[in-house]
Amino acid sequence: MIRVAVIGIGSISDAHIQAYRTFRNRCEIAALCDIYVDKAEKGRQRYQLGCAVYQDYQELLQRDDIDLVSVCTPPYTHAEIAVNALKCGKHVIVEKPMASSLEECDRMNEAAAAAGKILSVISQNRFGDTIAKLKRVLDSGLAGNIVHAQVDSFWWRGYVYYDLWWRGTWEKEGGGCTLNHAVHHIDMLQWLMGMPEQVTAVMNNTSHDNAEVEDLSIAILSYPRALAQITSSVVHHGEEQQLIFQGEKARVSLPWRVTASTSKENGFPQQNHELIEAINDLASQVPALSYTGHQGQLDDVLTAIENGTGDVVVTGQEGRKTLELITAIYQAASTGASVRLPLPPDSPFYTRDGIMANAPRFYEKKTSVAGFSKNEITISGETK
Repeated sequence: MIRVAVIGIGSISDAHIQAYRTFRNRCEIAALCDIYVDKAEKGRQRYQLGCAVYQDYQELLQRDDIDLVSVCTPPYTHAEIAVNALKCGKHVIVEKPMASSLEECDRMNEAAAAAGKILSVISQNRFGDTIAKLKRVLDSGLAGNIVHAQVDSFWWRGYVYYDLWWRGTWEKEGGGCTLNHAVHHIDMLQWLMGMPEQVTAVMNNTSHDNAEVEDLSIAILSYPRALAQITSSVVHHGEEQQLIFQGEKARVSLPWRVTASTSKENGFPQQNHELIEAINDLASQVPALSYTGHQGQLDDVLTAIENGTGDVVVTGQEGRKTLELITAIYQAASTGASVRLPLPPDSPFYTRDGIMANAPRFYEKKTSVAGFSKNEITISGETK
């Protein structure tokens, strides 16, 4: 039986707790922790858990019977908690974004390697049936080499969203929509297409003058023979989100859509029904996942612990790649100059101090509240 501790009992911790409860025959929640200890106690009561409650996470890390720690705290605390947990011999799964800086990511990965423990970064959208089909098709080459990708990470958040005490500042949130919302789609892009050679970007705060950070950014990614564009937003009503991959032979996308063209004698397109059918046939052969989302990723981590392999889908190194791409977008948008990858340690945005010194403050944070009376999360119009 794997014994689990959840640190940070905010809204996202529900996804972890619910997922762990799915696997009651494999794991047990042994501890909840939050600096607002009443939140941890309310969580214990809400889920009827017979676990201990802590205010100081260092105290629970001293327990020899804790095997795995879920870190669900604000981004600026991820590195410290994860590194300390790994040094105490715990496996760690940390919420997105992995950390506030690449320097912190490197310390986390070094600690995991030194401890011989698992470090996994939440990228729950990789654990979905449609993305599994999309990856199988792209890897097969049926669509041809990808020449263009379009990422629309469209979200909408009201003005008061940034009133929460840790949101809306570079120091505590680490950034705006590019880091904390589009991270899901940027992670899927780099997983499916790889890392670009160069990034150009712009960003702005159009609608939230109670926050330092951006609420809209647009980035152009350059690959050897392809381009990609990423729009990150919390100002889009409707929250339509998509990843579109235009191959030499066909287009495939999430939400699932396939279309393919061949050339008429004059160069104009006509549908390639045979290729469309072949792609859909291949996609239909991909088996449905047993678990999706957070459940899928936590199942992956639990399985790796049980098997003693440490082999997880989303490693700390994978989490670092996603943050490197986001950091490049911030550097390019802040400096007005294109950025080449990989980012070296002397990049002005490699450390938290560098980000704090170089990132623009669009506005001052005006309000700070400890929490909201109702704090349900809505994703693309559905309560999650």
